[in-house]
Amino acid sequence: MSSPETPDQPAGATALPLVFDEPRGRKKPPRHLADLDTAGRKALLEEHGLPGFRAKQLSTHYFARLVDDPAEMTDLPAGQRTELVEALLPALMTPLRTLEADKGTTRKTLWKLFDGALVESVLMRYPDRATVCVSSQAGCGMACPFCATGQGGLQRNMSTAEIVEQVVAAHRSMARGEVPGGPGRVSNVVFMGMGEPLANYNAVIGAVRRMTDPTPDGLGMSARGITVSTVGLVPRIKQLTEEGIPVTLALSLHAPDDELRNELVPINTRFSVEETVDAAFEYAQRTKRRVSIEYAMMRGINDQAWRADLLADVLMRGDWGWVHVNLIPLNPTPGSKWTASDPADEREFVRRLEAKGIPTTVRDTRGREIDGACGQLAATES
Repeated sequence: MSSPETPDQPAGATALPLVFDEPRGRKKPPRHLADLDTAGRKALLEEHGLPGFRAKQLSTHYFARLVDDPAEMTDLPAGQRTELVEALLPALMTPLRTLEADKGTTRKTLWKLFDGALVESVLMRYPDRATVCVSSQAGCGMACPFCATGQGGLQRNMSTAEIVEQVVAAHRSMARGEVPGGPGRVSNVVFMGMGEPLANYNAVIGAVRRMTDPTPDGLGMSARGITVSTVGLVPRIKQLTEEGIPVTLALSLHAPDDELRNELVPINTRFSVEETVDAAFEYAQRTKRRVSIEYAMMRGINDQAWRADLLADVLMRGDWGWVHVNLIPLNPTPGSKWTASDPADEREFVRRLEAKGIPTTVRDTRGREIDGACGQLAATES
């Protein structure tokens, strides 16, 4: 029987460098109305010698009617329709494959971007809501050894419109009744797909604004239904605090002590657990939005009872319930020797946190069998 993995030599880990900037020289995606505010859309049409007032009609088709066939845009003049669509609604991504689980209520789509880069999104329908998990980068530069995306490295940032298109596509699937349960709408968006959202800050904030802008300028969604996840880019958490957009912040902590977190989440070598939790607490204080602490449970690595006690101590700040711990049973990834915690250890971890007054839940592992659960997105064509 092999001995438990230790922080000094975690099995399955590959030491990769932290990468904060996308490779230089890559072509940018075509500009799309979702990249622009209302004035920018009008200006872009006028640059093309087209009537600026048509921008609102195109926005209505995209965000409100969810139309993707120009032939259905009958309020646009037939002679200009092609030019108008090419100017503001260029094709951004092509679906290559959709896999289903949970009797069709979980759908993972593999997308090919304009330059051949691959990303994935996951749509999950529950009885009371529908959530789409979106990617913000092709690949990821944060190098977490237990995550399939992180082990693939960073290819490039996604544009605001490429991020928004994943949400619009999910809205279309729901509206058209392609998901069991009848026609519906996406109510929640989580930035927990491929990439580190706060490493692509401007595009992610642009996407959040498009989602929350009133229809037809945007999707008219509630900021409270949007969750932005991060491994802990402290300066960007502080920047998000100043934005004034009450999204939910999810901090992928995974360890309560610097020694272990340095191994599991390499960004911790730049920003300590204390600095990172301080920034999250400041976000909660400013926005009055409870922060979610994401914690992937790994057998023999970070699931010891004493670490549960330490985690509770680390999170005890202020005199209000500013935080909620979301334990994630580790999902398997190809070639990895990291394994999920024993259920008894998981239950004890929950008990210890709750005994110290920390609200705790264990995340549903939907999509695991189609490699669509947390940490499994690798975006391969095979």
